[in-house]
Amino acid sequence: MSKLNTTICLAAGLMLSTAVLAQSSKDVYTGAKASAETQYKTEEAACAALNGVGKDVCIARAKGRSNIAKADAEATYQGTSSARESARVAHAQATYEIAKAQCGNLAGNRNDVCVQEAEAALVRGKADAAVDRVTTDSSNDQAAKQIEARQDANSDIRDADYKVAIEKCNAFAGSTRDSCVADAKSQYHKS
Repeated sequence: MSKLNTTICLAAGLMLSTAVLAQSSKDVYTGAKASAETQYKTEEAACAALNGVGKDVCIARAKGRSNIAKADAEATYQGTSSARESARVAHAQATYEIAKAQCGNLAGNRNDVCVQEAEAALVRGKADAAVDRVTTDSSNDQAAKQIEARQDANSDIRDADYKVAIEKCNAFAGSTRDSCVADAKSQYHKS
């Protein structure tokens, strides 16, 4: 066999194996999404036996697991920093939904604080995912983008934590509440 024929055969083999891998990867991705959907339906059916907050938490967990599995499959299939960011956001969103459902056991200010803490955790998760995406992207002004992303993330996190602190202050009245609000404003650099 001549060198040219050998090269052609190798190139054809490489193209064929790449096509097979791409199809295999697509099949794995499609299978993972279908499996997540089936698992969700099974878990949702099991939740039907519950009621109240327990049922809400059960359904939030089932949806969360399904959404995470789908996002992780997408991230693996796409292999991009944007898809990985979406997967991390799906994790944060699932955690938020579960925590928010669990807050249903609480009343009044305790419930409000619980929801604010869940929202702060979601903000933190999204901010960290965005910073990680910027960190893994490659570009000429990488350092500047990383610094800007971290500053934005820190600002978002600080604002979310401030909302939690203010919500906690709402449990008090009069001068105690005023003092609590003043402390929160000072700690989070608000005016």
